[in-house]
Amino acid sequence: MSKLFKRTKILATIGPATMSEEAVTNLIMAGVNGCRLNFSHGNYQERDEQIAWIRKAAEQKGRSVAIVQDLQGPKIRLGELKDNRLDVKTGDELILDSEIKEHDGGKFLPVQYNLAERMKIGEPLYMFDGKIRSTVVEITSKTAIKVRIENDGFLMSKKGLNLPDTDLKGDILTEKDMADIEFGASRDFDYVALSFVQSSSDIDKLRQILLSHGSTAQIIAKIETKRAIETDASLESIVKATDGIMIARGDMAVEAGAEVVPIVQRKLIALCRKHGKLCIVATQMMGSMVDNPEPSRAEVSDVANAVIQGADAVMLSDETANGKYPLEAVKAMKKVILYTQNHSTIAPSEPDPALSVERYSAISSAAARLSEKIDADVIVCQTASGATAEVLATQRPNLPIISVTSNPRVAGQLALTYANAAFVRPFSEDYGIDLARELKASGYLKPKAGATDLLAVVVSGVSDRAHGTDTIKIRYI
Repeated sequence: MSKLFKRTKILATIGPATMSEEAVTNLIMAGVNGCRLNFSHGNYQERDEQIAWIRKAAEQKGRSVAIVQDLQGPKIRLGELKDNRLDVKTGDELILDSEIKEHDGGKFLPVQYNLAERMKIGEPLYMFDGKIRSTVVEITSKTAIKVRIENDGFLMSKKGLNLPDTDLKGDILTEKDMADIEFGASRDFDYVALSFVQSSSDIDKLRQILLSHGSTAQIIAKIETKRAIETDASLESIVKATDGIMIARGDMAVEAGAEVVPIVQRKLIALCRKHGKLCIVATQMMGSMVDNPEPSRAEVSDVANAVIQGADAVMLSDETANGKYPLEAVKAMKKVILYTQNHSTIAPSEPDPALSVERYSAISSAAARLSEKIDADVIVCQTASGATAEVLATQRPNLPIISVTSNPRVAGQLALTYANAAFVRPFSEDYGIDLARELKASGYLKPKAGATDLLAVVVSGVSDRAHGTDTIKIRYI
């Protein structure tokens, strides 16, 4: 069973290529554990359809699938350009003005953000995903800046701008984001992903906003700005403040340089494991499969490397949102995950000393080690808040964690946690063992070759106290 159980999870983006109930169902049946809804595109009616399809497919599959709301944030873009294109040369000077509504083909360009309020002379401004580089040479008005172009090329309408050295001063939630948060709170998303995080205070601000709307969604901080990764201390403070991290390698490569991305990825995965936080590796993991039915060897190595480093989840973005082969991308990613986990060990991690003194943490850690010593088939975790299952996952055991809870929200949030298969059942003293029997009878859990019984390590505790994990049992099922 453990060789066929995918411990690193798959998060897939739903978009035009998967905008049907059949497509979403096929993705989930193929191995998707969570669905990302990108709020940079689409409307609320489409979101409601997608949510319904995801939850119906999850029910059909018999286990939880996480839904992630990805906020657009201050994604700064050019406006519409005349003829959708403007050729530029080294030394050209352009004016970017948020007050301009229509481009006349000249050097005055519309932009969807008031750069004059945030940028300073001498700061770099990268356009069109870094293809065109420029520097601010003048603040020409309250709404406009002048930049000098540093390489030949061309610009197109609505292409994004990156401000690697600019302090947004916490201004990373737009009016659109606030409306989207309110919508999301009413739809009970499991996670909210915050774009362009610069410091831990950005997380604190969003958490208060979510609480004001009655939302218990967990927060995923997207690490993509140069400011967020400036120092190890700032990076760790963000990890400690959030519930999870998404390593958004696309914008990070533009803002900080592609060469820094692999090192930051390793640091972030290690920090998330140390502090017991969810870690998602994202962007172009199977990028060539947007147009091709097979991944490149480099992409296979990229996914395998994330598995070996111990990421909780790997993400598909354009591959499933806009690609020609969304289902094939999921299947290819699952194939790589399974082969890698079955033929390599996960890199060791440094646990958080403060976390390890918690009784429930110590017991969960002991249960993970015990399961490997006795060569168990499965760990069964009875959890009310999800904390026990999360700590079990930080140990990166080489076997499934079957988590059972009476709280659907907890199950949804555990769907992306390493090695966890989360199920919702009415609470009873032995609902974990009852679930294991049910899964064995259905064939989902199978004993080792030649054995008739499952060997399970059961982790549980009292039901009326938070973090009441106090019991480890060994059971033949």
